[in-house]
Amino acid sequence: MAFRFVMKGMKKINIIRRIGIVFFVLLVGALTAGYIYQMMSVKKDEKLYKPPGTLYKVGNKKMHLYEGGSGDATVVFAAGWGTVNPYVDFYPLYGNISKFAKFIVYDKFGYGYSDTTDKKREIDVIVDEIHEILTVSGQKPPYIFVGHSLASLEIIRYSQLYKNEVKGIVLIDGGNPELYAKTKPITFISTFQRQLINFGIARVLYKTNGFADYVNSQRNGLRLLPSELKKLDETATLLKGNNENIIDEMKKSQENAKKVVNAGKLQDIPLTIITSGDFGNVSKEWLDSQKKMMEWSNNSRQFVVKDSKHYIHQYHPEIIADEIINIINKK
Repeated sequence: MAFRFVMKGMKKINIIRRIGIVFFVLLVGALTAGYIYQMMSVKKDEKLYKPPGTLYKVGNKKMHLYEGGSGDATVVFAAGWGTVNPYVDFYPLYGNISKFAKFIVYDKFGYGYSDTTDKKREIDVIVDEIHEILTVSGQKPPYIFVGHSLASLEIIRYSQLYKNEVKGIVLIDGGNPELYAKTKPITFISTFQRQLINFGIARVLYKTNGFADYVNSQRNGLRLLPSELKKLDETATLLKGNNENIIDEMKKSQENAKKVVNAGKLQDIPLTIITSGDFGNVSKEWLDSQKKMMEWSNNSRQFVVKDSKHYIHQYHPEIIADEIINIINKK
């Protein structure tokens, strides 16, 4: 009896082991097929993914800058962390701003149409690169910087290093450096999402109903964009989403924020803080930090857009444009 019991137990173990081996082989096969599918699709996408602006040499790499509009003032748009295609992201603002000023959108390394870089995403490295592309592309300060989310760090640091080049700042749900300085960065989600891209899983998911709406739930479903730009945003995500530069920027966010905080406030540089009511409801700490951010300038104002999520410019571009124009008109 004991022998039969042992034999039955061994048979069960062998069956489980065989099932495990089959599952592992199928998983490896599926991942391999997905990886090949992604690589083949990337080659096709890259042929169509052409920069709308100009590529400039910054260091030993190429960095993309798009410009439009005309006027004496120059507005510089800075996209938030992980917003892969800044040109697409700020599109709802172009029509209003181009009537009053020249505007510029730059792609940091790893974003949009710019190369990726081996340089760590330390704040002074990022700001030096921004300053260089503005210089080599022939832009004329002073600038009005408009930044979303984590871009607040690079804009404020730019203002600290090149104060005479900044006429004013508009932050679109831009984070308070003091809050970022005490927030430990989380990167495992981004790393996981990058693997979904690498193995073709994200590409397949985009073909399912509702997935694109889910991805763009904080961006009003991209409803203010024409269909070709929606497709362009998807292509950009599948090509460059959560790459090594983007992940490293998040890794460095706390360290970068501390450097910004230690360098001091903005004094009299005009600062407008536009806060998403929805994003504030998610985190009371965020909403409180937005109010406290008025202390960063002696010439500041803050207000909340209640019926908007984090990407306020995808819901109410007219509100953002009005604030930019107010700064343009200031003597």
